[in-house]
Amino acid sequence: MKIGASTLSIYGEKIEDNLEFFENLNLEYVEILHQYPCEEINLDILNSYNLKYTVHSPILDLNIASLNSTISKCSINDVKKSIDLANNLDSEIVIVHPGIIPFLSRKFEREVYHKTKESIKEIGNYANDLGVIATIENMPNIDGFIYKDIVKLDELLTNLEMSMTLDIGHACTTGFLENQTYFDSIKHIHLSDNFGSDDTHLALGEGSINFKAMIELFESKKYEGIYMIEVNDKNSVEKSLEYLKNLF
Repeated sequence: MKIGASTLSIYGEKIEDNLEFFENLNLEYVEILHQYPCEEINLDILNSYNLKYTVHSPILDLNIASLNSTISKCSINDVKKSIDLANNLDSEIVIVHPGIIPFLSRKFEREVYHKTKESIKEIGNYANDLGVIATIENMPNIDGFIYKDIVKLDELLTNLEMSMTLDIGHACTTGFLENQTYFDSIKHIHLSDNFGSDDTHLALGEGSINFKAMIELFESKKYEGIYMIEVNDKNSVEKSLEYLKNLF
């Protein structure tokens, strides 16, 4: 298994100041949450560690599904900056959120989904040109988020010949059981725990998700991607790693 951890656990701190923490845990991968206050990153420092990287494009204030063309273009351009970062780090994976439907856009749901598809295609083409895989993440059960349904997201991405990041915590908040989460489009996985309602990003083992069943399913399907721990703090990273170590 390829295991890594997201810099969500150190959010608000400089990534470069915390790489030793991840390396000392014998992690192979670190996922960079590429947004304020870590928009500018020292590549020389990152490359000085024995780590490999994936990149999570910005979450704050972005909406690639926006019917406001200025907002959607700015959002796509910010995602492209993350793809550029991945290319500079020789990273294969960039994670992208599919967007939201604001209150006044709900009467134009069909147009929002069409806009999302076009934005995802543009992002995918840009990534492909740089040898990077842009993966679209399924969303949690939060009002206004789109592509909470991993079946519909898989259908879209299969049609576009693109890939998914499966967030197992998100999937469980929308009612998917652990043995219902495998799709061929999945190339990357986020791991965090919860109790099936709120997307709390607890340490693995602190909620009710059956990670053993989920991981056994993916391993039986010869999944070759990374299992990326995406939790709230360093202590939760350590607890999650210990949990995975004792799981099998």
